[in-house]
Amino acid sequence: MKGRWGKYLLGGLVAAVLAGCSSKPTDRGQQYKDGHLDQSLELVNRPNARGAPINGQDYSNQLMEIKYASPSLFNRNNSTYQAVQSWMAAGADTRQLNQFGLSAYQMEGVDSYGNVQFTGYYTPVLQARYTQQGEFRYPLYSMPGKGKRRLPDRAGIYSGALDSRYIIAYTNSLMDNFMMEVQGSGYVDFGNGQPLVFFGYSGKNGHAYRSIGKVLIDRGEVAKADMSMQAIRQWADTHSEAEVRELLEQNPSFVFFHPVPFAPVKGASAVPLIAKASVASDRSLIPAGTTLLAEIPLLDNKGKFTGKYEMRLMVALDVGGAIKGQHFDMYQGIGPEAGHSAGFYNHYGRVWVLKGGNPGAQLFSANQPLTASSGSQLVTR
Repeated sequence: MKGRWGKYLLGGLVAAVLAGCSSKPTDRGQQYKDGHLDQSLELVNRPNARGAPINGQDYSNQLMEIKYASPSLFNRNNSTYQAVQSWMAAGADTRQLNQFGLSAYQMEGVDSYGNVQFTGYYTPVLQARYTQQGEFRYPLYSMPGKGKRRLPDRAGIYSGALDSRYIIAYTNSLMDNFMMEVQGSGYVDFGNGQPLVFFGYSGKNGHAYRSIGKVLIDRGEVAKADMSMQAIRQWADTHSEAEVRELLEQNPSFVFFHPVPFAPVKGASAVPLIAKASVASDRSLIPAGTTLLAEIPLLDNKGKFTGKYEMRLMVALDVGGAIKGQHFDMYQGIGPEAGHSAGFYNHYGRVWVLKGGNPGAQLFSANQPLTASSGSQLVTR
């Protein structure tokens, strides 16, 4: 789920422009130098991509979720959706897109050579209890009524500054709580044999956000090149509870939640998300419902680029405060495995916006933004 303050955990750690790009693979993915692009979205005759999308069924499933959850969003983009599905059924040859009434607009990337940044997010699953017991002693809070007073900062909340009536669960990990704040929502397993309960974003305490990843870098605890969610967790695993709390308290911002039984994971467009078939985008550039053809670098189990890619069809259905311009956040799914993948992703690939209808017509640009979907669900990471 994506937020309006977004992915601050890793935000600010990546330069806006790639330096020292070469024509060979790096640990951030292929750094393309095979053609300078002059526009944020440039119409091309055909994508310079290899292979066919591997997730046709997931893409179709995502379209069905859009159709049932947001008919207006679906109808605005249906000509493109139908054309893409016809193209997929015919073999998905990128050289034949125009035969199906599809135009491809390549994104210029962060360096005008097509290097589009990819990060990842996921939905965590936390273990919790309704009452404080044993290891389950770290509270999750609902949003207090602000009234005329300012809500306490993180350190104050950790010290018990909020009334206990706002506690909605007790987990067994302060770091897990924080990671769920970063993702903006998650599922909670109360250990009672009942279905998982979705905890959705309910609001913030209004204090400024400070990246604990940057704190660790500035302190020399983790190298900038190694920073990831896994690196933060590894640091926490080798330090005391008091040290972990002190680190987390460097970020005064705090996120509140509300439980929603039997709820699917939804993005800012209020549409259930399909893993690796949906992304968060900057809506001033890529409006909700937009179909993307993406060449995504494949990573190994340690988060390193393997030198290989896969083509995916994805739909922009979410947003994020740190997701600006030539940058997408891929939804990875639910649980630890998805979290493992999401924590490593900060790499570069290529993206083409697919648009049905009038071939060659002006699509949109950063200087001429389209109005995004009016999704009302406020979520955050």
